[in-house]
Amino acid sequence: MPLSNHVKADLLLVLTTLLAAAGWIFSKEALAGLAPLLFIAMRFSSAGLLVASFRLGSLKALSAEQWRASLKVGMLFGVAMVFWILGLHLSTHLGVGAFLTSLGVVMVPLMGLFFGERPGRYVFYSLPFVASGLACLSLDTEFSIGLGEMSFLTAALFFSLTFILNSRASARIPTVPLTAIQLVLAGIITFVVSIFTETWNFDQPMAIWGWFLASTLIATSLRFSIQTRAQGLAPASHAAIIMTLEPVWAALMAAWWLGEQMSPMQIAGCSMIFLAMLVNRWPAVRYWVRNVGRGGIR
Repeated sequence: MPLSNHVKADLLLVLTTLLAAAGWIFSKEALAGLAPLLFIAMRFSSAGLLVASFRLGSLKALSAEQWRASLKVGMLFGVAMVFWILGLHLSTHLGVGAFLTSLGVVMVPLMGLFFGERPGRYVFYSLPFVASGLACLSLDTEFSIGLGEMSFLTAALFFSLTFILNSRASARIPTVPLTAIQLVLAGIITFVVSIFTETWNFDQPMAIWGWFLASTLIATSLRFSIQTRAQGLAPASHAAIIMTLEPVWAALMAAWWLGEQMSPMQIAGCSMIFLAMLVNRWPAVRYWVRNVGRGGIR
């Protein structure tokens, strides 16, 4: 039986969260040898040009209105990335950074109200579980608000706005040109900021450039192409809940690769986030359970 659009969106979004979590590790490793804003500028410009190269004709086919919508998303995304990479560079705890950044996902259903969206009641039922889970995941260590944390909080606000506008745009604009425009514009914005704030140095070990390539090809080109496609198949408020899986994978990868320890409270946080997903999708879960009990979904 063919998969429904909602099921396709769910699977693609889960894959997106895995690639996004890997991007935290790739970026953290690359920042050991590259200036933060320059790294992001090269990463997103390269990824955007790579994505665009697959279908140059699709860019020419966009209408003026489609270009305006794509540029709006790209500008918001570029600003969000400036603050995100600064937060990653200045912060010392990846888990706290994942929590603060994920607040943008939690904000999406609420910010959507200002754009005329009316999320279903299960989205709001799930929000307390999301907040509790993310808090358990990250805030069991000593917490203080510094420049890194403020950067993550600012990025979260811009990410929530980006998510909503991207969901709207992806419903009427092909995935490839929309993704390419976003990435290139984000690269241009961070490049301009980098010119005035950073000193460039390109004498890095080959390992740093390996992490840069992984960030560009896997965590950017592939990840955002999949995410943009998935967001065109599901409402922003629904997709946002699934995207809360990112800090779960980030915490697990940090424990595996960076040696960060997961406390019992952080494990509880992961469980709460999975519970939030089930609450959000409860009508679909209930439908699936009932039909399986009757001999399978028709």
